[in-house]
Amino acid sequence: MTIIENETLTGERAAYSCKDALFLNCLFTDGESPIKEGSFVSAQKTTFAYKYPLWYGDNLKAEHCLFASSERAGVWYSKDAGFFSCQIDGPKNFRKCERLLLKDCSFSNAEETLWWNRDVILENVTAENGAYFGMGCRKVRAKNLRLIGDYAFDGGSDIEIVDSVLHTKDAFWNCDKVTLKNCTVIGEYFGWNSKNVTLIHCRIQSHQGFCYMENVTLVDCEVVDSDLIFEYCSNIDAKILTEIDSVKNPISGRIASKGIKKLILEKEFIDPAKTRFEDL
Repeated sequence: MTIIENETLTGERAAYSCKDALFLNCLFTDGESPIKEGSFVSAQKTTFAYKYPLWYGDNLKAEHCLFASSERAGVWYSKDAGFFSCQIDGPKNFRKCERLLLKDCSFSNAEETLWWNRDVILENVTAENGAYFGMGCRKVRAKNLRLIGDYAFDGGSDIEIVDSVLHTKDAFWNCDKVTLKNCTVIGEYFGWNSKNVTLIHCRIQSHQGFCYMENVTLVDCEVVDSDLIFEYCSNIDAKILTEIDSVKNPISGRIASKGIKKLILEKEFIDPAKTRFEDL
């Protein structure tokens, strides 16, 4: 392995197509695509301060690195990449990657980040300003994700998230096969147009959440400060451990709860007999 230590690298494609290399305590600046087409490349305590540093890479590893706010679109079209204890301040990172691991990482500007990736593991990740975080991703496994940013995981599939807190309106729209366990989700319009969504021991706060959905399951969940939920939602199986503010026009299924303050069933739009209501 070639070790490059304490160097400042500038210019476009400064380390283009490098192989079997470790960059230790280096700075990449003033040049686009410095490690484009790299393979078996590691970086430790290194700063990436310009655009497109790790595109089309294979077997990449970054530890205790800084992706500065002047960096943009840092990691695209790469595979078998792991990022550990990194601070990521540039937006639009991680797109169209395969087999991606992020552990103990923080994003200060996660806008349009983590798009269209496949096979993603997130562990102890914090993401702020994360509008459209995770859009179109396939096979995501996340634990202890802390996200602030609207429209999370739009169009994604095969997503499992545990022990996490998500402040995001319009979360999980247009999704298929989503499981949340021991999570808190705060934001309006949860889950529209999605199917095969399961929430287990979760706490949800969402104006007009759970609408236009198919096959939605809630197991021992709390639904608080949430109104007009389940509109045009079919095949519901919900056990809700709190009183619900209001339910509007569910298509079919079972809703068990501590009570519903306002139940709206408009016969001209749905058949009320197709939904069963139970008191816990």
